Formats: sequence, C-alpha cells, structure tokens
Amino acid sequence: MTRSRAYRTFTYREAVLRICCGQFDAVTAEIVRQRHILEDYIGCHPEFQRSLTPIELRADAPEIARHMAWAAERVGVGPMAAVAGAMAQCAAKAALAAGAEEAVVDNGGDIYLKAVEPVVVSLGTGTTKLADRLAFRIKPDETPLAICSSSGRMGHSMSLGRCDLATIVAKDAALADAAATQAANWVRTVDDVDAALERIASIEGVAGVLIVQDDRIGLAGRLPRLVRTTG
Repeated sequence: MTRSRAYRTFTYREAVLRICCGQFDAVTAEIVRQRHILEDYIGCHPEFQRSLTPIELRADAPEIARHMAWAAERVGVGPMAAVAGAMAQCAAKAALAAGAEEAVVDNGGDIYLKAVEPVVVSLGTGTTKLADRLAFRIKPDETPLAICSSSGRMGHSMSLGRCDLATIVAKDAALADAAATQAANWVRTVDDVDAALERIASIEGVAGVLIVQDDRIGLAGRLPRLVRTTG
C-alpha cells in the first residue's frame, strides 16, 4: 500500500513548492537562504542568469551556483536550467539533516525525494490523455531520487522546443532539471523523440528518460515502475 501524504504549499518569489516533510520549516528556510545566496551572486555576475549555454564561474561562486553550473556543463545548457532542481535538492537535504525521516520537495515539477514508503509521482502533459493517466511508483530503496520535468507547452520556464513532456530520473536533481530542459528543447515533433532519448540517456548521471509527444511515449534507461493513475 502507498500511504496518503499531506502536502503543504510554500511560495517564495516566483517559486511555488509542494512539500511533504515533518521538517517543513527546515525546507522553507533553506529555500529562502539559497535564493538569497544565488541572487547575491547573480547581482555580481548577471550573465549567470542570462546565459543559455554553460558559463565560466567567478572565483567567489557559491556552492549552489557551482552545482547548477556543473549540471549545465554536463548537459549543454545555461545554468539557470538547473535552478529548480538544485533548490529542491538543497531543501530536502536540509530537512533530512534536521532529522526528517523522509522529504518530498516538488519545485514546480522538479522533485527531489527521500521516502520510507512508496511514493506515486503523477505525470501530466495537459494535452495527451494517455500521459495524463501515467505515474511513477517509486520504492523507498530507489530513493533519494530526482524526477524533473520540462515542457514546451506548459509552465513558465523557457523552452526552445514544442515537447509535451520530458521527464528525467537521476540521483542529482540539478542534473535531472538541466537534462529535462535540454530534452524538451530538442523535441518539436514525434520524429524528434528517438534522437532526443538517445542523446539524453547517454549523459553520465542520467538514469532514465521519458518523452511524450502527441500520441508517442518514448522511454530509455532505467525508470521507476510506470503505473496508471486512477483519475
């Protein structure tokens, strides 16, 4: 059985997070702290925020910027493509360090979780009926784990493609976030799906890829169990 979890919402700046964690205050405090650190760095290095390609860091770059830049370099995107995943991971780890048994932090579709019982993560594109009824069922021994998604049709994040949904599974959330952005960039039609799957799955650290485009669902690598939702 998968237990019912109570999620709370936290909004800060433009970010809207769904959080399930006994150390809720530790999660939110870390989000605020890391945002201030990153904003201070961007104030001195605005190109970090603007660049759509990997960028060289200043010597005084904080750890959060270094984490994002590392992921961006590995994938071939700008460092801000990794921001939501990096923040989710920092926040969840802060909660675990504070004594939380488990933590699920969903930062606008970019999720980092450590679970003690199975977790079901729904996958929705807003356009494809089949995909809107799919989810990953994640076992505790598969966590900690990151599941990050990007779309060229939904959400506020910038995308260069027209992908319905690109979802990446990895141990590192910054890497999963950056890779999801790149996968969505590469897909405009169903003819782009196979090449995108192959290229993203070949990135070191990416465990698995799911891409939805129109009526096509493409899978590559090692993914959690795919299940139907009841909605």
